[in-house]
Amino acid sequence: MSNASYRDLCLALAGIMQASAQVEHIAKNGYLDTALFETAVKSLFIRTPAKVEDVYGGVSGVLNGLELLEQQLSQYKQAPSTDVFRYALGVMHIQKRLARKTKLLNVISERLENAERQAEMFGPTHDNLVSNIADIYSDTISTFQYRIQVTGNYNYLQQDRVAAQVRALLFAAIRSAMLWRQLGGSRLQLFFYRKQLVAASRELIDEAKKQQLSGAA
Repeated sequence: MSNASYRDLCLALAGIMQASAQVEHIAKNGYLDTALFETAVKSLFIRTPAKVEDVYGGVSGVLNGLELLEQQLSQYKQAPSTDVFRYALGVMHIQKRLARKTKLLNVISERLENAERQAEMFGPTHDNLVSNIADIYSDTISTFQYRIQVTGNYNYLQQDRVAAQVRALLFAAIRSAMLWRQLGGSRLQLFFYRKQLVAASRELIDEAKKQQLSGAA
């Protein structure tokens, strides 16, 4: 496998980890990072990117996810960040099941096309759009027997706005998992090619930080 392949796999994995971490954060604290949430929502509408990083608006768009990925992979002998890692594995499991359901994928694609027009009108983080995305998730992915159990503060999770944001983030994580599979990703790689993935993630972290600095200049 080439270095470019590891790079692309790391970007997709970072997308999964970043969205999963935001699920954990909002479930426990009731709020999220607006910029990271916007990156997650926008990724749902990018179907034919020229490069993998285009899904996230550039490498810097998943810097947080890359840092978390590098930490998890390099400290694999220690207990991982339990909820984030559990959500990420759950997302991979759901995506694998979803990939077998062509009709459901077509429904999701059609409804996301309508949601994209809504995003163009109101913006990617507008409550109406997020609610629409959450409804798509509920009507399709939530029909699976296996569901991701989100844990956190009950008072936050019972709020409609928070529940919708959680579903939108899980949707985005599944989209990244789909990209990861399309790139040839498998869970075995997380063990057998761990060193290569760590090296690629570190290079990407440096690249993302440079992008951020050049953007701020």
